Amino acid sequence: MAYEGILLGMGNPLLDISAVVDASFLEKFDVKLNNAILAEEKHLPMYDELATEYDVEYIAGGATQNSIRVAQWMLQIPGATSYMGCIGKDKFGEEMKKNSIAAGVNVQYDEDEVAPTGTCAVCVLGGERSLIANLSAANCYKVEHLKRPENWALVEKAKYIYIAGFFLTVSPAAIQLVAEHAAANHKVFCMNLSAPFICEFFREVQEKAMPYVDYLFGNETEAQTFAKVHGWETDDVPEIALKISQLPTSSGTGKRIAVITQGADPVVVAEDGKVRLFPVILLPKEKLVDTNGAGDAFVGGFLSQLVLEKPIEECVRAGCYAANVIIQRSGCTYPEKPDFQ
Repeated sequence: MAYEGILLGMGNPLLDISAVVDASFLEKFDVKLNNAILAEEKHLPMYDELATEYDVEYIAGGATQNSIRVAQWMLQIPGATSYMGCIGKDKFGEEMKKNSIAAGVNVQYDEDEVAPTGTCAVCVLGGERSLIANLSAANCYKVEHLKRPENWALVEKAKYIYIAGFFLTVSPAAIQLVAEHAAANHKVFCMNLSAPFICEFFREVQEKAMPYVDYLFGNETEAQTFAKVHGWETDDVPEIALKISQLPTSSGTGKRIAVITQGADPVVVAEDGKVRLFPVILLPKEKLVDTNGAGDAFVGGFLSQLVLEKPIEECVRAGCYAANVIIQRSGCTYPEKPDFQ
């Protein structure tokens, strides 16, 4: 089958522990709304408190895994997607496996003997979300796992590869290996800015990967942080997207497309020295459940049409559709079948 394994994702698999919380909970653990951070010592008691004090849902998450699951759902082609990352040998790991296999994704997890499966506290307040990731096992991904013949075969089979920026904190070596393979074999390599802290504190590895990136995703805050870190004295998102699209490519001849979402404002697409704006599907406030996974879902929808070689307008339309579905539900979940036409 031509589409088998066409899209490969690599990233940090995290089990989302999602709950609607109150402002005092966020204050107690010094958490800002609409942020994505790595857990520090002060955040560690939060996970137990969430699970005991609030009504929680467990959802297979992690940015890349979310996008791959959504792409698989949109495609409705069995085995079209595969995914690698590291989990622990525990009940959360089993839960994750069950979840992902049910979603139709070919998951090949590296299983760590010691570290527990990574978790992400998803704190929802007034429809907005904050993410606090405790990577644990996700942080233990080894490049040796990628090099195993059965796993490298997935890299060779894929024509499109997507890796969220969060994975830069774990295995830049694995990213580089896959990025170079994609460039040498004329494959499409996609990444995501993922969070302001990645642009700020992982600049060096991000810059090393950037020349290989054919499609770069992000939201307006991440794009503005990227611009600030690179000394581009502008907050203008279309201008930043254009500058990102024009950064040097590994081949010197390739082109890069920057795709920046802005919440309810239009999606910015920069390519070939031009910027286009695409309106999103507006949702009445009362229909918004939570924004967790909206950006991941947008990427998943976009990729589902990209692998079918649809024009960029269709890719953006599919991304907007998927994000719109996800924000009307709790966590990065979706109905059994899409009704995207």
